[in-house]
Amino acid sequence: MANRPEFEVIEDFYDAAECERIYQRLLHEQNWPDNRYTVAGRQFILPRLQTWHADPGIRYSYSNNLLQTRPWTILLSDIRTQVESRLNFSFNSVLVNLYRNGDDCVGWHADNERELGEQPFIASLTFGAERQFAFRHKTSSEHGRILLRSGALLIMQPAFQHHWLHSVPIDHNVTEGRINLTFRKVIPVYRSPAGTGAT
Repeated sequence: MANRPEFEVIEDFYDAAECERIYQRLLHEQNWPDNRYTVAGRQFILPRLQTWHADPGIRYSYSNNLLQTRPWTILLSDIRTQVESRLNFSFNSVLVNLYRNGDDCVGWHADNERELGEQPFIASLTFGAERQFAFRHKTSSEHGRILLRSGALLIMQPAFQHHWLHSVPIDHNVTEGRINLTFRKVIPVYRSPAGTGAT
């Protein structure tokens, strides 16, 4: 188990055989879309594939891009139950990311969208290839990396999103895929009919 004040890593939340079983099921059962997003009127393709699953009525956006909500699959529901039991915390959504190889990545960011509330508690599971999880402080020069292995459960306390940015950087040495499940508790945000975001 690796620990810092703002996050914790539980190694071997699932054993190797279970990790491989789950990875293969997710890889072949998710119906991965060719994800695209728009910034400043320009369309881009995400450097990874992803699906978003949530309880009825839960919506979530990042960078002002609304994700298409899918229902929970039996497998994702089972994993959620096990994570919730271990952490004694309830989640209502999961973002499933497929990093097809080391060229797929996610840039520097904090999971601090207003839909996550003032105290976002986030749990993240890794299956498949090992990838580096990088973090850097928002106001100081402190930074670091940890290796997330298959079966590792990363727990991010609310303070982590307040004080740190994180990323999964490109790693050309990685040739195999990684699937990451990020569990969140989204707080419904009611938007005006005009789409102004007013509450």
